[in-house]
Amino acid sequence: MLRFLARKLVAGAVLFLVVTAVTYMLVFANGENSVRQSIGENATDEQVARRVAELGLDRPVLTQYLGWLGGLLTGSLGRSFFTGEEVTDMMATRIPVTLSLVLLAMVFTTLLSVVIGVVAAVKGGWVDRVLQLTATAATALPSFLVAIALVFMLAIAVRVFPATGYVAFTDDPAGWVIALTLPVAAILFQLVAGAAQQFRGAMVDAMKADFIRTLRSRGVPERAIVFRHALRNAASPGLTVLSLQTISLIGGAVLIEQVFALPGIGRWTVTTSLTGDLPAVMGVVVFSTLVIVLVNIVADVANGWVNPKVRLS
Repeated sequence: MLRFLARKLVAGAVLFLVVTAVTYMLVFANGENSVRQSIGENATDEQVARRVAELGLDRPVLTQYLGWLGGLLTGSLGRSFFTGEEVTDMMATRIPVTLSLVLLAMVFTTLLSVVIGVVAAVKGGWVDRVLQLTATAATALPSFLVAIALVFMLAIAVRVFPATGYVAFTDDPAGWVIALTLPVAAILFQLVAGAAQQFRGAMVDAMKADFIRTLRSRGVPERAIVFRHALRNAASPGLTVLSLQTISLIGGAVLIEQVFALPGIGRWTVTTSLTGDLPAVMGVVVFSTLVIVLVNIVADVANGWVNPKVRLS
């Protein structure tokens, strides 16, 4: 298992280097335009050239990337072109907001999709039909429309939850839960429906397997068959889907944070992209890539634990 984990960590590190290198070279290849945008369109060519030299953008892009990577190893992502602040300081207050949204969504998606998928596969009938209908509806409804509907129903019409704003967990745990309830619910509608559908299909296939009939013939209790044997065999494809959904979850967090005015990485990403603040853009890339890599590693390790055959791949 340790060798399997080591392989995944090395693969994740290589992926991180490839993504950041390609993104850096694409973004900084035309850094002069961003400099001109940061100091104003009326700046002279001499002023732009001087600023480019100050920022080191006149060096080869590969040299710039290696210097940036060295700074990253010391915990620095550079300074904003516009404010001069350290990018790490700018992200420090925003990362907890987005991580709270992402982690809560993934935890509840995992729990709910497993429960709903298993119940739909084992019970069948109306439970299975409701899941199929909900999954179809969730595919057609974008999460931001669900978010807007939740705001109207539970924040404006009934006023159970706040429509906007964020409370840090360290300041008020109860306020943190209340502030994130609607955003997380808006994300869960689509994620849970898709993941539960995957778990349901995998469970149906597992329950039809020959070893399940053998276990039943030996008098093994049905609950043990479902949760100890069938679910373990069905978990692998479900975990894979959950890891893939992380990518869409991070992208969807941008819209959700806009709807609920959450001061997270998503809203900041839109601002930095529009202004051309290249160091800040790279900070967003680093955060997103690390989250995706770590989630995939966790999913692979969980797959390796439930299915030893995965460790040989």
